[in-house]
Amino acid sequence: MNIVVLAGGLSSERDVSFVTGANVTDALRKNGHQVILLDVFMGYGDEGDDLAGVFGRSREASVEVTGISKDAPDLAAVRKSRKDQSDCFFGPNVIALCRMADIVFLALHGENGENGKIQAAFDLYGIKYTGTGYLSSAIAMDKGLSKRLFTANGIPTPAGISMKKQDCQWEFKKTGLTLPCVVKPCCGGSSIGVSIVRTEEEYQKALEEAFRWEQEVVVEDYIRGREFSIAVVDSSALPVIEIAPVEGFYDYKNKYAAGSAVETCPAELPEDLSARMQRCAEEVSKALGLETYSRMDFLLDEENQFYCLEANTLPGMTPTSLIPQEAQAVGVSFEQLCEKIIRISLKKYE
Repeated sequence: MNIVVLAGGLSSERDVSFVTGANVTDALRKNGHQVILLDVFMGYGDEGDDLAGVFGRSREASVEVTGISKDAPDLAAVRKSRKDQSDCFFGPNVIALCRMADIVFLALHGENGENGKIQAAFDLYGIKYTGTGYLSSAIAMDKGLSKRLFTANGIPTPAGISMKKQDCQWEFKKTGLTLPCVVKPCCGGSSIGVSIVRTEEEYQKALEEAFRWEQEVVVEDYIRGREFSIAVVDSSALPVIEIAPVEGFYDYKNKYAAGSAVETCPAELPEDLSARMQRCAEEVSKALGLETYSRMDFLLDEENQFYCLEANTLPGMTPTSLIPQEAQAVGVSFEQLCEKIIRISLKKYE
């Protein structure tokens, strides 16, 4: 098949997206496909270029990936570096290349990737893509809305509230929550802008940090305990994986720097507890209407009560990412996982 792997964009997870895209591109090429790794924002060439035979020179047409920097990308600099300086999110020839492909593998993370906008645009253009649709993407991306749906469906989740910047409650005692708590951007990812708060002074600083990234934040109870994640592929949960940061919590650095976290899969848990967490992950997928594949994040407290934090609709596929490790635990290689995601996604269009 001719496949476009779409990465980059203008989210705080731009660098992470490129590494996911590069890994997926390599895997799909090993599987025999002609694959172009494309930056959705920068595009390829100039608008109106002759694209005939472009998949035959896919390596030449692909983005070169350097890796993940220790800090989130400077998005203002990215915008300024675009050749055509158009106000269109899609770079030159992006839509044309995606329409030429048999399917687009979405390797995007964060805003304008996981929030459903690109999926909705592709639906209108008749472009086939991997992963879930526009509505479930938008719902899962909004942590405040997801939390309300978790509660409505009996899915355990930390108590919390969401607030917009214009009507934010800056006095912690008026939130109705207790310290310590967690403050995070409502629709962000990779733990960017997330703070664990222990004092009222820290609370105000945490709000300022979260509002640097978005106009809405979620404040929720802090659950002290072990961190886990569970992928759901084609409605079935993979084995539970435990993430234990060497220091601190599972933030941007610990997610992507090699050696910053110890990951154990299958997690060392009682069999019945693992099974209940897996069923819960499947229930989350169903409650949010997620298709193809997704990954749910959990915390387990000292009394063995687990809580679902959020759902990820385009899980990372970097060397340290979780879903490839979970798949490997049941004998599914990275190349097989990428192929399976494409196969499941194409079912939607039959």
